[in-house]
Amino acid sequence: MSILEKIQQIPQGYSEVEYEGKKYGLSRSDFNRGKSIKVFAEELGGKDFISFNYYLTSGEHQLKPCEMPPEKVRHFLFHFEPLEIS
Repeated sequence: MSILEKIQQIPQGYSEVEYEGKKYGLSRSDFNRGKSIKVFAEELGGKDFISFNYYLTSGEHQLKPCEMPPEKVRHFLFHFEPLEIS
């Protein structure tokens, strides 16, 4: 599964996920008719966060992490589990 496919599985708006045994609030916002995507996840009750933009251009797709290594973003995308909000 590609990074784009993993991002597209994140519902738009707010959701909650589990990552490495911790709960995160996750938000996804799409802009420019879906050509740019902003994702932000924040550990609930902690200090960790994941933040990145993803751009779909005519030439290529670009993952742009915000102040973190791309490996951290990729690991998060392929290892978080959705939670039901109660």
